[in-house]
Amino acid sequence: MVLDVLGLDDSEELAYRALVEVPSYDAAELAARLSCHPIEAARSLTALETLGLAARSSGSSDRYVASPPSVALAALAVQREEELRRAQREIESLAEVYRGTDTERSVSDVVDVVRGANAVGQRFAQLQMSAREEVLGFVKAEIAVVPPEDNKEEDAAVTRGVRYRVLIERSAFNRPGFFAAASDSLNAGEEVRVVQELPMRLLIVDRRIALVPLLSGAGGSIGALIVHSSGMLDALLALFDRVWRDGLPLVLGSNGMAEGLTDGLPDLDARILGLLLAGLTDQAVANQLNLSMRTVQRRVRALMDLVSADTRLQLGFHAARRGWI
Repeated sequence: MVLDVLGLDDSEELAYRALVEVPSYDAAELAARLSCHPIEAARSLTALETLGLAARSSGSSDRYVASPPSVALAALAVQREEELRRAQREIESLAEVYRGTDTERSVSDVVDVVRGANAVGQRFAQLQMSAREEVLGFVKAEIAVVPPEDNKEEDAAVTRGVRYRVLIERSAFNRPGFFAAASDSLNAGEEVRVVQELPMRLLIVDRRIALVPLLSGAGGSIGALIVHSSGMLDALLALFDRVWRDGLPLVLGSNGMAEGLTDGLPDLDARILGLLLAGLTDQAVANQLNLSMRTVQRRVRALMDLVSADTRLQLGFHAARRGWI
């Protein structure tokens, strides 16, 4: 459903869409159209009338006609926009109060402790939904909260223009399907780099607040630290910037092809090259692309022959020189 953002539930939206398509409906006809109980249909029609999306027919008070979408829905949209503006003003007011007390915070106020997988997942989602400019992240191989491929808040943030810079632990590519998720992130405009190992899991939003997920105990119980503006947050930012400088860029573009190809390199070879340059082993590349290791090695040898390289180090040099990376 789409119109939920305007305050309609699913049954009300279905009723309005049905009403738009006909001159008029009564509750019984609408119930037959939507395969629901007449009482539910009558309730939806009453709700639409209250919202100004439907009106009683002049010919019969039992029948309803749809209000013009360009007028009625536009009015609801304007109302919601005004509500959002009021909420934004209140957020800014509360943020100002918060900043006023920020310098008076004790050590215990700098870090909040979140316990339980559900609570951590909720904060993980909320922080990304609140992002306005930039999200920085460390993604370790072992999943702690939400698999990258299921992180819908990330997709929404990228769509509204938030910049993502993410560092991935190399062994994460051993997980089936991870390559596809990383490729989708790159296609969406994210910047991704790969390192051998990461010291922790980390999410930093707009350089103002950080989430540090933690695993503890034999059962792997999940918790997290929420780090507010402080010397500790500055240290986490410095750590991210340092590790980012040392990371190897993942250079897969649309449809998994390496960006900037100029020599008509086949799609599969471009994918293999991109993963190899990120430091993956032949076996890891084979696993991610559903190939045999022999096929990977044969195609790498062909790439080396293409640029007259005797070693893979030389292949990397020629790849950079030709604009493949």
